Amino acid sequence: SHSVHLKKRHIFSCFPGPWGRCMGDDCGPGGIQTRAVWCAHVEGWTTLPTNCKQPERPDNQQSCFRVCDWHKELYDWQIGSWNQCRPVLSRSHEKPLECLRGEEGIQTRDITCVQKSNGVPAEDVICEYFEPKPRQEQACLIPCRQDCIVAEFSPWSECSKTCGNGLQHRTRNVVAPPQFGGSACPNLTEFQMCQSSPCTVEESLYSLNVGPWSACSVPHSRQVRQRNRNRQNRQENKYWDIQIGYQTRQVTCTHKNGKTAALSFCNQEKLPITFQSCVITKECQVSEWSEWTPCSKTCFDMTTPKGNRTRSRTIRQLPVGSESECPQLEEAEQCVSQGDGVAPCITYGWRSTEWTECRVDPLLSQQDKRRGNQTALCGGGIQTREVYCVLDASAAKYFNFVLTASRPVDRKLCTGPLPSTSQLCHVPCPTECETSAWSAWGPCTYESCDDPQAKKGFKLRKRRITNEPTGGTGNCPHLLEAIPCEEPSCYDWRITGLEECIPDNEKPCGPGTQVPVVVCVNSDGEEVDRQLCRDAIYPIPVVCEAPCPKDCVLSMWSAWSSCSHTCSGKTTEGKQLRARSILAYAGEGGAQCPNSSALQETRSCNEHSCTVYHWQTGPWGQCIEDTSVSAFNSSASWNGEATCSVGMQTRKVICVRVNVGQVGPKKCPESLRPETVRPCLLPCRKDCIVTPFSDWTPCPSSCQEGGVTVRKQSRHRVIIQLPANGGRECPDSLFEERECEASPVCHSYRWKTHKWRRCQLVPWYVRQDSPGAQETCGPGLQARAITCRRQDGGQADISECLKYSGPLPPLTQMCQIPCQDDCQFTNWSKFSPCNGDCGGVRTRKRTLVGKSKKKDKCRNSQLYPLIENQFCPCDKYSAQPVGNWSDCILPEGKMEVLLGMKVPGDVKECGQGYRYQAMACYDQNNRLVETSRCNSHGYIEEACIIPCPSDCKLSEWSNWSRCSKSCGSGVKVRSKWLREKPYNGGRPCPKLDHINQVYEVVPCHSDCSQYIWVTEPWSVCKVTNVDLKENCGEGVQTRKVRCMLNTVDGPSDTVEDYLCDPEDMPLGARKCTLPCPEDCVMSEWGSWSQCSLVSSISKCHNYTECLRQPDDGKPCPAATEAEACTLNKNCYHYDYNVTDWSTCQLSEKAVCGSGIKTRMLDCVRSDGKSVDLKYCEQLGLEKTWQMNMSCVVECPVNCQLSDWSAWSECSQTCGLTGKMIRRRTINQPFQGDGRPCPSQMEQFKPCPVKPCYRWQYGQWSTCKVEVKDAQCGEGTRVRNISCVVYDGSIEDVGKVVDEEFCGEIEPIIDGDKKIILEETCTFPCPGDCYLREWSEWSLCQLTCFNGEDLGFGGVQVRSRAVIIQDLENQHLCPEQALETRPCNDGQCYEYKWMASPWKGSSRTVWCQRSDGLNVTGGCLVMRQPDADRSCNPPCSQPHAYCSETRTCSCEDGYTEVMSSDGTLEQCTLIPVVVIPTMEDKKGDVKTSRAVNPTQPSSNQTGRGRTWFLQPFGPDGRLKTWVYGVAAGAFVLLIFIVSMIYLSPHRLQNNRLKPLTLAYDGDADM
Repeated sequence: SHSVHLKKRHIFSCFPGPWGRCMGDDCGPGGIQTRAVWCAHVEGWTTLPTNCKQPERPDNQQSCFRVCDWHKELYDWQIGSWNQCRPVLSRSHEKPLECLRGEEGIQTRDITCVQKSNGVPAEDVICEYFEPKPRQEQACLIPCRQDCIVAEFSPWSECSKTCGNGLQHRTRNVVAPPQFGGSACPNLTEFQMCQSSPCTVEESLYSLNVGPWSACSVPHSRQVRQRNRNRQNRQENKYWDIQIGYQTRQVTCTHKNGKTAALSFCNQEKLPITFQSCVITKECQVSEWSEWTPCSKTCFDMTTPKGNRTRSRTIRQLPVGSESECPQLEEAEQCVSQGDGVAPCITYGWRSTEWTECRVDPLLSQQDKRRGNQTALCGGGIQTREVYCVLDASAAKYFNFVLTASRPVDRKLCTGPLPSTSQLCHVPCPTECETSAWSAWGPCTYESCDDPQAKKGFKLRKRRITNEPTGGTGNCPHLLEAIPCEEPSCYDWRITGLEECIPDNEKPCGPGTQVPVVVCVNSDGEEVDRQLCRDAIYPIPVVCEAPCPKDCVLSMWSAWSSCSHTCSGKTTEGKQLRARSILAYAGEGGAQCPNSSALQETRSCNEHSCTVYHWQTGPWGQCIEDTSVSAFNSSASWNGEATCSVGMQTRKVICVRVNVGQVGPKKCPESLRPETVRPCLLPCRKDCIVTPFSDWTPCPSSCQEGGVTVRKQSRHRVIIQLPANGGRECPDSLFEERECEASPVCHSYRWKTHKWRRCQLVPWYVRQDSPGAQETCGPGLQARAITCRRQDGGQADISECLKYSGPLPPLTQMCQIPCQDDCQFTNWSKFSPCNGDCGGVRTRKRTLVGKSKKKDKCRNSQLYPLIENQFCPCDKYSAQPVGNWSDCILPEGKMEVLLGMKVPGDVKECGQGYRYQAMACYDQNNRLVETSRCNSHGYIEEACIIPCPSDCKLSEWSNWSRCSKSCGSGVKVRSKWLREKPYNGGRPCPKLDHINQVYEVVPCHSDCSQYIWVTEPWSVCKVTNVDLKENCGEGVQTRKVRCMLNTVDGPSDTVEDYLCDPEDMPLGARKCTLPCPEDCVMSEWGSWSQCSLVSSISKCHNYTECLRQPDDGKPCPAATEAEACTLNKNCYHYDYNVTDWSTCQLSEKAVCGSGIKTRMLDCVRSDGKSVDLKYCEQLGLEKTWQMNMSCVVECPVNCQLSDWSAWSECSQTCGLTGKMIRRRTINQPFQGDGRPCPSQMEQFKPCPVKPCYRWQYGQWSTCKVEVKDAQCGEGTRVRNISCVVYDGSIEDVGKVVDEEFCGEIEPIIDGDKKIILEETCTFPCPGDCYLREWSEWSLCQLTCFNGEDLGFGGVQVRSRAVIIQDLENQHLCPEQALETRPCNDGQCYEYKWMASPWKGSSRTVWCQRSDGLNVTGGCLVMRQPDADRSCNPPCSQPHAYCSETRTCSCEDGYTEVMSSDGTLEQCTLIPVVVIPTMEDKKGDVKTSRAVNPTQPSSNQTGRGRTWFLQPFGPDGRLKTWVYGVAAGAFVLLIFIVSMIYLSPHRLQNNRLKPLTLAYDGDADM
């Protein structure tokens, strides 16, 4: 069992999972986290937990820290700085010969999660909850080592001695320090011996050396008398303790080898003073820090900036005689208030007023505005609102039936994005009322058929509204007109046709009657029950004639024509006509045809008078509250607006006679009188809502400097809802102002200096040993008291003066108690005034005091002048312009108003303005002075023009074209064309076509029955066969066909034929057959019946009837005619067709916004012809198309800018380059074709030039040992401070001016308040070895690779070189010194080897920095070019020299003769070919020979060697002479050819001489 258990333990193990999230109710350390723990076999499968050993089981639960969001403010990562870069162990240990960039390394840093308040470390998981842990290591670079780099040596100094042997030295300074393990700097000094003429006087070996002053000592207390004096002279004060002591120095005699000798070797008459008074140094003492003040931010939030808290300490004792200043007295740090009691911060949000009324006029272009008619504009517009900042009350609802009004606060408190202050809107366009045409006049009818009264009646005609007016109060015209008439009736019989003519007495033919076919109609012409016509007179049968054989046969009467007039008056009478024609003439014995007058009939029509009456309505009046109707649901809405009560509105209704005016109401039908009163809904009253007043703006809290200017404070409120519908009006005042209470005048503070105390000498026991010492005279120190006073003289704490009154005046000064021999004077007076005299003199004076007046030496005016003179300055001033011209600036407050209407942001700024250039004033010494000296106000002014923007200008719309189709749907077009392009940022043009036009296309519909062909009856058939006795047979008949305008009352006026469809034009002539007396006479053919189907079986029919039976039983022709139905010939299909959409149509008064697109339905016949819509309507075809569609024309919103801001402060307080800037912002970006925003959003203007003044140090004097007769040791050097004027630029070094100009300026030089005008220095003794002054700081240099900064920061260096005066003292020399400092504005520099041209076998090689500075170090030694190229052995042969390849070569004109071992044997002259000329008649042959190389020369120098001409040089290239010979041969060849060519043209006696070239077998030829 044990072994099994052991085995089990080895093969099963417990495995823990990752810890889960920390859970718990409370934030902080009380949480619990769990993890899964399971038992698994070594092979990986999970098993029961009991298989694992329980004691080894890991915990599955632990306590943890539960992180909550508010912990973010308590914990944070603390990030340490990066450690030093350590090299990564590279695989190959071989380092490259040349370092390029550096060696790769790695650096680490410490990162811990800490509590912010006390820095105590916490678990990393807390900080990781909010932010991942920053990386702890990073790659880094160990740069290449950089050796020290030094500049070139200076020129040699003068010889250290004027006679005898001396030393000269030259020095150099360090340009770049050694870095990253680079080699140290070389010697910065070089020496050489120098000699002058021999010395005539023996050189002094000894010099008097003055040592440094000792520390300041307090006099011994045993000197009672002195102590009492000290007490008197001790300046005890709460803030400082001035104690005057003394200090001493040693004076020694020094040999030039540096050893000290007895003073007697320095045979001085009078030894220097070895003591002086001094101030005992006291360091600054400050109190402990106070507690931190509470955090300035008392609330808690994550978004706004943190608060601040401060702590302070006070000065307990000011420093006296100390170099170091007092430490900082105040300290501030950021803070956050936290904890349970801290309230969340108040937040602020934007609130906006109601949108203003929608206005269209700001969208108009310049052209639209000039048209002037801007009333009743509609369509797209723009509306604005005001935005203000309020306290966010999260619980307050913004709108609750009434706008809640919150107090406005300063806009700067709102940090969120500003809501828009303008938006596009829509003003509904009124649709004009459209009516149909008038109907025909109806019959004479009663006013009301329900109540027939008397005999008075009216004829009425009506029209209906086809388009209801919307969006406005567009009143419709009257819809009914009436004419009074007699004998009215409500119902009447209407004859619809006549039955067949039935002869009387049942005869077959002859006179008879026709019974009319009637229906009962009401006054509107509608068919009604026949019973209603029981009171009407029934039409009687009509007399007719049924022709007998051989009788004349007439056609049926035609329909009555349309009435010639619409009414009857004194001069007009309506007539109607009808006609019939002769169909067959009578035979013998038959009834003859009537004469032509009987073929026409006329009758009166429209007999009613022309006096027409109608009711005329006025507009509806205002809706007035009707108290009688109170029970009305107040939550009802009318047009979407809440309504509160019912009112009544009335209108005027009068009876009007057309073309006359108002008449009595009885003339119009009373029952049809329109209503005069109607109920209406009253919209709710809206009162004006304003916010409460904001808080008063703060008054200046700090005290006021100088003059008392009265400040004002103001408050305002905002209208957030304007009154409407009789609501309460807005208050008059939205802005209030009041004067601030006078703020206290600032206390200005000043230092009050008290009287100087007695001059205090060095104690007598110190002085008495010095020769010639007198107890009561000599140099000393004196002190004084200083207190702080207010301007009014009152006492103030010293801290106030330290803050506000500038540096502390000196507390001590040197003084002199005159000895008996000293001369004493009063101080110099001030210089006398100049009184403006150029070249005049001003003077100052002093006088002798006391016993000095009697001493002769004091009265020597050469040694001690009592008057000093100075020339007065000659002031001449000249002005000159400086800097650039400003932008063109309009006069302040100018706002162009165009056509009396200011549209915000439309015409912002244009027209004439001015541009400015600053003027500077200089005096005769070219020093900048105030511009007023040049009688200038500081500027040159020049008129300039800001061109006004001009919008694109188009013509007016042309008239609409005619409809493209006379029947059905077509299009009509109108256009505008470009008149003027936009310029200067005007509104751009809409999209134009290639001929610069813009079109509008709308569908139009031409009524197919608007114009109709009207035919008169056919004439009698005119027989063409005149030979026949009887008037019958084949012939022709004609009729008149006219195109007429079709109206409700029938065809009226004849019009041009082209207006009717030519395809439908009826025939005007046709063949006919006039029946003979015995023939059958048939009536006119009727119209064809309609085809029901298109097929060969389907037929359409035409009918006729027999009017006169034939004689002798002849048959009549067939009364029916049939024709097959053929598509598009006598049978058609009809279908709807829909047109294209029109362009977006706006109302005439709209610029943009919502419009409508329309299209139309067409009825199209199967042959493609458009026909009247009734053909499609009769078939009941489905109409599924939408005929109208809303569309939008984008609104052209002009860019709107804010007003210019006020001019900024000048960018410079003085100088030439100051600028003032003002800016504007875009309130509304442009949209669509609106005017774009201008590019200039800021303008600049130069400031008036003011001279700049500053304090500036002069140069240090050389080091002087002030003590008479001393040659070396501790001395002083001094410099002065002067006031300079400069132009504000860094380059201007300035020019010295009188100190009064800097009177207002605190003496600060290079940011340092401490002014040092004197400092101790060491003047070396002869033979001393010493360090020079520090060199200037070098340029700031970065560590770079290929011109790229590697990120190690910049470094500057300065150095001190060692100067040796005597070689024997070299062992006493100090080390040369080097100092570095980091810097910011560094640059990358490269170092390259430079070389001069070769001079013989040598040249100069040096290293140069990329800015041109020659240096030592910096360039890689392994890449240094050769400076020497001498040959070995040297080239001693004549005309030989050492070439670049370090081989001997021959000069030009010579060729090398080489020995067999490849060395130069000699240089031989290259053979020259001379070409003969034509003029040379004497010489036959010119030969050029080389010396035969096979013959030994007379000079047997190379005995036993062979030598030959070498065509190839040592470098393997052909030699120059080979090319020369080849060129010569080529020229010769050309010459020979040309001679051959020219020979025939020459005279016979001028024969060409034979040319030969002597060739001696030289292979090189």
